[in-house]
Amino acid sequence: MGEITLVRHGQANSAANTEEDYDRLSDLGVTQSSWLGEWMRDHGYGFDHVISGTLVRHRQTVAAMGWEADEDARLNEIDYFRLTDQMHTVMGAPMPTPDTFSDHMPKVFAAWKQAEIEGQETYENFETRVAALLEEASVPGRQLLCVTSGGVIGMVLRHILDLDLVRMSHVMLPIWNTSIHRLTVRDGSAFLAGFNAIPHLDRPERASARTHF
Repeated sequence: MGEITLVRHGQANSAANTEEDYDRLSDLGVTQSSWLGEWMRDHGYGFDHVISGTLVRHRQTVAAMGWEADEDARLNEIDYFRLTDQMHTVMGAPMPTPDTFSDHMPKVFAAWKQAEIEGQETYENFETRVAALLEEASVPGRQLLCVTSGGVIGMVLRHILDLDLVRMSHVMLPIWNTSIHRLTVRDGSAFLAGFNAIPHLDRPERASARTHF
């Protein structure tokens, strides 16, 4: 069997209002990533191939983990800042708050899919690029590490588990920074084997280092 290990990037600039400002790790994000790399090596993780998205936070995460990676833009996150702004200006939706985010996200995806709002790419392109990457990554016998973002992880799970947009959104919401998501590859197909694990942050003294944003 092969295995695909998906890792969400470390904490980024959570005070940002644009994708450009968001796209860099915080000091805590670097520390989270370093701890994850140490934990993986201590527990015998080894990879035949490592890839990351091309975003700054992806490259900083894999570097802090201690691996060198090839880059693949198909692992890049959607521009949720732009989509949120479009929901506000085009659809008249209020800006989301922490209490309303779980309701806001599936509405964003639904409006984006119906082309009622525009992102940097179409919804169809996002769905298609992640599906193509997943198909190429599903190589029997290979151990692959992919450093990416929560939206890509959610879309991978949509493909594997046949989730609708609401359930995909609900899967994405609790994804931790530097969390581990494992897929087992059999006969060229990927199956979910582990979701949202943060063993490197399980120590009580690291409780404050567990972040979603």
